[in-house]
Amino acid sequence: MSLKSATKVDTNRVELEVEVDSEAFEAAVSKAYKKNIGKMSVPGFRKGKAPRHLVEKLYGESVFYDDAVNDLYPTALQDAIEKSDFEYIEDKIDLDVTTVGKEGLVFKAVITVKPEVEVGEYKGLKAEKKTISVTDEDVDKEISMLQERNSRLVTVEGRPAQNGDTVTFDFEGFNDGVPFEGGKAESFSLELGSGRFIPGFEEQIEGKSTDEEFEVNVTFPEDYQAEELKGKPAVFKCKLHEIKEKEMPELNDDFAKDVSEFDTLDQLKEDLKGKLKHQREHAAEDEFESTLLEHIVEGLKGDIPEAMFEHRVDDSIMEFEQRLKSQGLNIDNYLNYTGMDAEGFRNGFRQQAEKQVKIRLALEKIARLENITISDEEIGAEYTKLAEQYKMDVDKIKSFVSEKELVKDLEVGKALDLVKESAEIS
Repeated sequence: MSLKSATKVDTNRVELEVEVDSEAFEAAVSKAYKKNIGKMSVPGFRKGKAPRHLVEKLYGESVFYDDAVNDLYPTALQDAIEKSDFEYIEDKIDLDVTTVGKEGLVFKAVITVKPEVEVGEYKGLKAEKKTISVTDEDVDKEISMLQERNSRLVTVEGRPAQNGDTVTFDFEGFNDGVPFEGGKAESFSLELGSGRFIPGFEEQIEGKSTDEEFEVNVTFPEDYQAEELKGKPAVFKCKLHEIKEKEMPELNDDFAKDVSEFDTLDQLKEDLKGKLKHQREHAAEDEFESTLLEHIVEGLKGDIPEAMFEHRVDDSIMEFEQRLKSQGLNIDNYLNYTGMDAEGFRNGFRQQAEKQVKIRLALEKIARLENITISDEEIGAEYTKLAEQYKMDVDKIKSFVSEKELVKDLEVGKALDLVKESAEIS
């Protein structure tokens, strides 16, 4: 199998002329004969027993050519793509067989390839990088949230309900004196001030006492999901059963021991301060990097095949689906819950997908312009890192992460580092 020529015939479309020699074609024809002879009838022979030359004489010399071409074509094309100077993008392929017979096979395939792009300035770009600080007040807020998460609800006696309490109550809703669907519940638990109910509902429970019966008067919002209730007034008949308030744990060394691996509250605070600093530094770095990449994408020039965007959308949807599976859901569940149609769901990934494709193309171009190379040591170190990350043997990682793709990723990473290191921080 050989690549005879590779000719650009349109923007991002290349025609490959591929030749398969007579020996390889003959082997494919023989394979096709063995595959099909059991289904063919030749006078004087039982099915599957007729010699090939008699079958070809009866049905025509080219009887097995189609199967032979179909068998050879994928491998021959892939081999030709790898020998060409172009990077194939999975898309429609226009195939034309120009020669087929005992002399061999020649076909032309028009494929979509990765575009040639140009980048603008990528060194000395200006971007802001926030200065990070963590105050005692920031740490106290984290401690308060931790304290809140470890609070418990205790029953209140001798006072009415107030904002922040969790109440248990029965309710039934009426519109013009008629109960409506979904407007009734018993022993319902609600934190007052959470905003879970219609505006004005929770405030009218405040001030009510255990065992008290009362009415709540509200008006449904104009954008309420139930069409028949939009903008309509409603009366809810309620009975309050129980009031509970949050009881916060005392902030001391025992609290630190209960909620962490630390022995003292001061140690816990110091750890939280370090984590906050790391999170903010990471966020600042991401924002700095994002600003630089936006500048680079703005300067990118090139006609990018639509297939590249569609493949990135496909990948994003696959990643999203994996996250849903970890929660026991699937795409159909998600669409039902959100009321979104499949087209709208897919379009939701489009903008980010386009940005990701453009960033990748720009960084690959920068890597080429800067003659960035990856050493064998760097390749080995990256495989080891991936093996540790996924808790697999290195050989297993190599079986599904090709060295070619790994090298590309490392080149892109170095290109990004170059952009960041040369940037002017404001």
